[in-house]
Amino acid sequence: MVDHVAKENVNQVVDNGKGDSGPEGGGRGYELPLLLFGGFRTLIDRLHARLATEGHPDLRPAHGFAMQAIGARGATASEIGRRLGVSKQAAGKTVDRLLALGYAERADDPTDARRKLVHLTPRGYAALARSAAIFDELRAEWAATLGADRVRDLEAALRNVVPAETAFRLDATSWLGTP
Repeated sequence: MVDHVAKENVNQVVDNGKGDSGPEGGGRGYELPLLLFGGFRTLIDRLHARLATEGHPDLRPAHGFAMQAIGARGATASEIGRRLGVSKQAAGKTVDRLLALGYAERADDPTDARRKLVHLTPRGYAALARSAAIFDELRAEWAATLGADRVRDLEAALRNVVPAETAFRLDATSWLGTP
């Protein structure tokens, strides 16, 4: 992976030692977002490792976000780009890859002949369904490790602090300067 070159910590600027106490005996403020991201990354990496062994070796995290952005009714490349927070061209490249892999297809928009809609194929829907099942299995593994009550408490706590309107946004790429 590109983020761990020679086992170096990419957060060397602020990471001056884990375990140091922060305010009120907890961790340092910067650790919370990094740990949340690390948990997210762990789940996504494990999901894609499983998907690779189950017939989806070329599926990448960006593809999953794009398939979610396409949705059940389909979407244009511009709509996908807006939902993901990327340019129409970047969305188009991802869509082209999904088309080549058989996860999506383009079709004329029945309401506007000038527009092309991207729809998921049965393979795309199957990959999303399998992803949902794997996420359930991964959650169960966390519950077995941490305890079911702690996982439920964690989820409830996150629901309390994450605004409902941003809980399921897909446009995290815009944080990195992409329009």
